[in-house]
Amino acid sequence: MYKIRKGEKKDIPRVLELVRELALYEKAPEQVSNTVEMMEEDGFGTNPVYGFFVAVKEKTGEIIGISIYYYRYSTWKGRRLYLEDIVVTESERGFGAGKLLFDRTMLKCLEDKCSGMMWQVLDWNEPAINFYKKYGADLDAEWINCNLQADEIEKLLSKGTN
Repeated sequence: MYKIRKGEKKDIPRVLELVRELALYEKAPEQVSNTVEMMEEDGFGTNPVYGFFVAVKEKTGEIIGISIYYYRYSTWKGRRLYLEDIVVTESERGFGAGKLLFDRTMLKCLEDKCSGMMWQVLDWNEPAINFYKKYGADLDAEWINCNLQADEIEKLLSKGTN
């Protein structure tokens, strides 16, 4: 029913649509500031920082799901594959595309000799939590996510942080 393949530059407009669909599902559509141009440069420019797989509906050729990943480094564990987003368009959920994408991403982790795979899930996203539990994933509620936006960093550095 679905074919999983490595993402290509031509897929980016659809990938961004699916990212926006995820942001809407996560009740934060206004948070998406990424663009097709940024994704093309960041994924296919001179220094790619992410990769992705797409789930394609065999009958129509339509991209109905994505798995976006990149690498991070743990001082404790070494090279890790970080699953940034896995998205299946709402009308196609429950038919196995998510499992195929997740399985392919796990295989990529092994192919690239990473020490493991990491990702995040919102604490209210029960369908995703239950999906990951089927894999026996360690769901760690101990760590707190932290971030600063570039404009905030600029302000902090311009006035000093002491």
